[in-house]
Amino acid sequence: MKIIDVVYTKGRTGFYFDDQRAIKNGAGKDGFLYQGEAVTEGFSSVRQAGECVSVMIVLEDGQVAHGDCAAVQYSGAGGRDNLFLADEFIPVLEKHVTPKLVGRELESFKDLAEEFDTMQIDGRNMHTALRYGVTQAILDGVSKAKRKTMAQVIKEEYDTNVEFKRIPIFTQSGDDRYSNTDKMIIKGADVIPHGLINNVEEKLGNDGEKLVEYVGWLRDRVEKYNTDKSKEIVFHIDVYGTIGLAFDNDLERISEYFRELEVEAKPHKLRIEGPIDIENREKQVEILKNLKAMLADKNINVEIVADEWCNTFEDIKLFVDEDAADMVQIKTPDLGGINNIIEAILYCKRNDVGAYCGGTCNETDRSAQICTNIAVACGADQCLAKPGMGVDEGFMIVYNEMNRIIALSKLNR
Repeated sequence: MKIIDVVYTKGRTGFYFDDQRAIKNGAGKDGFLYQGEAVTEGFSSVRQAGECVSVMIVLEDGQVAHGDCAAVQYSGAGGRDNLFLADEFIPVLEKHVTPKLVGRELESFKDLAEEFDTMQIDGRNMHTALRYGVTQAILDGVSKAKRKTMAQVIKEEYDTNVEFKRIPIFTQSGDDRYSNTDKMIIKGADVIPHGLINNVEEKLGNDGEKLVEYVGWLRDRVEKYNTDKSKEIVFHIDVYGTIGLAFDNDLERISEYFRELEVEAKPHKLRIEGPIDIENREKQVEILKNLKAMLADKNINVEIVADEWCNTFEDIKLFVDEDAADMVQIKTPDLGGINNIIEAILYCKRNDVGAYCGGTCNETDRSAQICTNIAVACGADQCLAKPGMGVDEGFMIVYNEMNRIIALSKLNR
């Protein structure tokens, strides 16, 4: 099946671009907006509308396959590529990608994806968002050409040998961490609540007391309103390095704080994502590795989830090889080509590290659907409900796509 044309359109994502450095530096909220000036290159304001580019591949039989180029909410931070703006990058796609796609046969996702993921323009790799969207469209194209689900294509080409089944879904609360938790409980989310603890004074507490209080509230809320008592609900809270800021990166103090959080969370498993952010990859690996070892020595059963400075497949391998985390967030847009997401999940699974097929609230329905196919095909340990921070929409997209994949797989045994 040949590609005969490629069409691009500008679109909106399910959330916003936020200047993380400005927020960490104290940019205050004003309603849903932030006060103050942006500090990260490319930003015109601390919060601005998220953008995407839809890549539509036209097949010779008239079918259209598509994927979405998108970037994370906190673009330009933590070693990531610069801010992704559609008007800037559509001409790049038209000039450099279209000529290389038109006329190609859609026989192998893996081969084509690796080619476009490593494609260079003026001696540099394409922006991660471009690689992300183009390879999504290629996967959908191969799926349509072979008349199989995207998950089945991945399973066959990568020989994953997994049984298609539901993956635990992790939901994001955003700042509305109380009402949205109630939504998660009603909808039956497996992993909650994200929490968005990205400010020490307002959300964590200068001594961590606000988060302790919130974890206790979370425990009580689940015990009161979760009607399925046989269902294990995992608490997974993203703190964006604020614990390190509050405790001056002192691992002894941080570990004892984790003990306090563990007590409040019981009987639920607790994961803390991004407890410390050193703003350097090697130092980040070292300090998380040391923290993980200290928690084990003290028999503190709180899992560490790596996020910042864990952007590429090579980064993920480093965190895994150095035993620097219990779980790695595979932040899908940061890896560029979705072939890297597949490889990353499989690498984590082979090395007994939790594989969290994550991403960002700032994606689209399409990228969420495709990432769900990847998570199911590779047997990820956790899959992010995305896009957005409203719970309902992202959970619906991922939950429904997951059920479709599983149902269709039974027709093609």
